[in-house]
Amino acid sequence: MASEHTAKAFDSDLQELTRLVAEMGGLVERMITESVDALIRRDVALGKRVVAADIEIDNLQRVIEERAVLTIARRQPMAIDLREIVSAMRVATDLERIGDLAKNMGKRVAALESDFQPLKLIRGLEHMTDLVLSQVKSVLDAYAAHDLPAAMNVWKGDEEVDAICTSLFRELLTYMMEDPRNISFCIHLMFCAKNIERIGDHATNIAETVFYMIEGQQITDKRPKGDMTNFATTVPGNT
Repeated sequence: MASEHTAKAFDSDLQELTRLVAEMGGLVERMITESVDALIRRDVALGKRVVAADIEIDNLQRVIEERAVLTIARRQPMAIDLREIVSAMRVATDLERIGDLAKNMGKRVAALESDFQPLKLIRGLEHMTDLVLSQVKSVLDAYAAHDLPAAMNVWKGDEEVDAICTSLFRELLTYMMEDPRNISFCIHLMFCAKNIERIGDHATNIAETVFYMIEGQQITDKRPKGDMTNFATTVPGNT
């Protein structure tokens, strides 16, 4: 009877962790969308709201970690049960990093002074964002459903995001060389494109966490990468 009660209590703890991760994921998805929308529309107020929203993301990560540690201490889970709790903490960490990257893009909106806004670059950034947002949504669904094939599809799709990022960088360099007045705008867009690419990397991290949670081991295959650029981005912990 006691063991049955313990099992039910553990299931309840795990369901609450899963719910909190899902809530955090929804907030992060909205931050990604709004940060890019703010950038494209030069909406400074929306950019500020994205920056402010990061506080809620940080708070949720802290709650998830505290509850996960408490559950481990109380229930002393093993095998798949332990991996599920560890995975919740890992996913929360990646979501917090994604929030930092979206916040960084929100901060850049106020710095865009030029009216220069080439349609081709904007469309490229939107396409890249749509692809990455789809990856984030898909991998969070895969995590919630314990769907390993779906998680592996996200893992394999990282190369496409990297290729778009590289293409966008080349376009930006062309615009900068054509007219020095475009340099400031293009540099801001470069940072934002790189941040979006890094969000894709975190989606891939979550896919690897799903693999670990289900299979009980790390992926040994080399991660597919198509990004040949070496452009610095802001370290999330320093934003």
